[in-house]
Amino acid sequence: METLLATLVSGLVLGSLYALMASGLSVVWTTLGVFNFAHGALMMIGAFIAWTISEALGLGLIAGIAGGTAAAAVIGIVIERFLVRPFYGSRAMLLITVMTTLAAMIILEKGALMLWGARLKQLPRLVEGEVAILGATISAHEAILVVLAPLLLIAIWQFTVRSATGRSLRAVGQNQESAALIGIDVPVAFAIAFGLSAALAGLTGTLLGSIRFITPTMGVEPLVKAMIVVIFGGLGSLGATAGAAYVIGFIEALLILWIGLYWTPFALFALMIVVLVFRPNGIFGGRG
Repeated sequence: METLLATLVSGLVLGSLYALMASGLSVVWTTLGVFNFAHGALMMIGAFIAWTISEALGLGLIAGIAGGTAAAAVIGIVIERFLVRPFYGSRAMLLITVMTTLAAMIILEKGALMLWGARLKQLPRLVEGEVAILGATISAHEAILVVLAPLLLIAIWQFTVRSATGRSLRAVGQNQESAALIGIDVPVAFAIAFGLSAALAGLTGTLLGSIRFITPTMGVEPLVKAMIVVIFGGLGSLGATAGAAYVIGFIEALLILWIGLYWTPFALFALMIVVLVFRPNGIFGGRG
């Protein structure tokens, strides 16, 4: 029983991480209808810049998190402006943006390797100590992550439904031509969506950098997990993405317990394929 409770708590932590990772991808897909393969690299950049500000410059972890998040947002806007916007209206936009964002991922990874080197780095934790949940012990940093993730997701949801900017993003995602006709600047909405998504990626990277080592390729696995989450939950809905993130977190934790760490990625990909075959719009989406 204690092992099962510990596994469920582990799933809660994983789900919180995956929710933050995948929510940024969901924002871009909902607004632009493209998949940003540079998302994981933006997590990595946020972590590296946070480490530089916090550890190399000695300005503290909070300043590092703020700087890493802001820097990732700026880079996301640059990616949208120069690698995505030139192809708006193209019949092959979806395929082209796959290639351009993959190129951005490679450029960012190689650039990080040149700037920071291959040595492992790690950020300090927000809070030291441990917290007991359902009899299982996790670090206080992970406990903050568990609380912070749903609060951030609620804040993003409130932003999209209550603010004029958020409503403009939803309008653009539903129909770009109609949104332009009522006075919404569609390219600006796209840039805001990319910036918000990249900021979420950078913030996730800074939080992840206190749990795992920071390397130029640290964003690859989170990108794959985020992709599984958005496909599993259904593209185009932040709520579906958040729900799927926690479901995948619990499933992964249980799979690690039952079949081991080695076979768990295979099982997750098999599950994703099954969902694509029988529920192409995701388990929380409508039937295709």
